[in-house]
Amino acid sequence: MTIFDEKKIDCHNHIFDPARFPYRADTAYRPSMQEIGTAAQFAHVMDACGVQHALLVGPTSGYGTDNRCMLDALARYGTRFKGIAVVDHNASREDMIEMKRAGVVGAAFNPAMLGVDAMRDAHALFNILADLDMFAQIQVTGDQLVALEPLIERTATRILIDHCGRPDIAAGMKQRGFQALLRLADTDRIVVKISGLQKFSRLEYPYEDAQTFATQLLSTFGPDRCVWGSDWPFLRSPVRIDYAPLLTLVERLIPDADERRRVLWDTPRRLFGFEASATR
Repeated sequence: MTIFDEKKIDCHNHIFDPARFPYRADTAYRPSMQEIGTAAQFAHVMDACGVQHALLVGPTSGYGTDNRCMLDALARYGTRFKGIAVVDHNASREDMIEMKRAGVVGAAFNPAMLGVDAMRDAHALFNILADLDMFAQIQVTGDQLVALEPLIERTATRILIDHCGRPDIAAGMKQRGFQALLRLADTDRIVVKISGLQKFSRLEYPYEDAQTFATQLLSTFGPDRCVWGSDWPFLRSPVRIDYAPLLTLVERLIPDADERRRVLWDTPRRLFGFEASATR
């Protein structure tokens, strides 16, 4: 049996369908050409690679707080997809209840793109997410997580850390941001996405310099608090990336079949409420 035969849930990806859902006029980046990936196109990729479910992440690029494209996919594909929405920090409890009913399991925060100052008014939304048992998904880079530790510590929100925390490869394992992430392993409501190695690696596939960080996170957090994501359709990549090689990289990172099953299937199914029996 290969990884293509194993049950899998992809926990970080985006869909773009500007023909049906035009981008916001004020977006800073407009995905185009091979970056465009509709829900139907992503479903074909999933079928070809044996991926049963996916956690769709609302992208800052293109759509921002306009979640219509993602919500349409959740409505049309039912239990195959769940979602992480991008919302204004003043979103109300009623707004998030409506999102949750539609299949959204959390809200995304992107200081990696917007800066840490953009998180200053996030406390109230964090508390709403905690009250509704939803996730705050945070994408940081470098040492940004150090500044966010107080917010994480004084709330009860379940946290998803994107893309291994996007450490600075040159700064090594002892850098403040990565050490802050490792410290969060003492808080059992923190989950790490083993994803986006291509975003912080200085090498081409298989991103050997980034593998060290991913392996350390897998060891520190364990397979019950790590999930995997592809980051399809690979925005702003300077080189070609394909889905299948990313899956074979998971086998390299997690050679033990039982641990791999927990990361790829058991843990995300439990955390995000995917149905026990996949329809595909």
